[in-house]
Amino acid sequence: MVDDTALFEVLSFIQARGHIGQPLADAVAHADRYVALIPPGCRSVVDLGSGGGLPALVIAVRRPDLHVTMVERRGARADVLLKACRTLGIDQRTVVIADDVRRLADTDRRFDVVTARSFAAPAITLRWAKALVVTGGLVLVSDPPGNSEAISARWGQALTQVPGMVDGGAQDGVHLFHVEQSAPSAG
Repeated sequence: MVDDTALFEVLSFIQARGHIGQPLADAVAHADRYVALIPPGCRSVVDLGSGGGLPALVIAVRRPDLHVTMVERRGARADVLLKACRTLGIDQRTVVIADDVRRLADTDRRFDVVTARSFAAPAITLRWAKALVVTGGLVLVSDPPGNSEAISARWGQALTQVPGMVDGGAQDGVHLFHVEQSAPSAG
């Protein structure tokens, strides 16, 4: 059994500041769904709009083989995430970027996996995710709990606005998308 004492202490600290609204056990269980969907062999993850650190902190704690980057444009929240990483002893393989996602997208950095939890409207989330994920990479996103058919329809509609993304379905409330690999040129 995994000892989650430190993780729950850090998340309680973050929750006390109003950055996590749901019960912590539920929040961690939801983040664990992301962890389960990240394939072995991946090396890097970026979490968009990291806010209260979910799912990024749980991913970083559960998967020591991954380098996790958290992007949070609100400086105060980014500072809390930095403190959380130091407290959890994961600061050597995590990065917190206190800036807008567009600034990271303007760089050459690309990631094996992009995660987002209630980041933005589906089409916006998919556009930024596509800009940051490697070809063939994985995008994992979720919405707050609700009507699963309506949520799936929203993501399906958004997918039509972002060419090159392939719907991988949803598992336990987490939607999977892949960036299409370019077809080999004939010749």
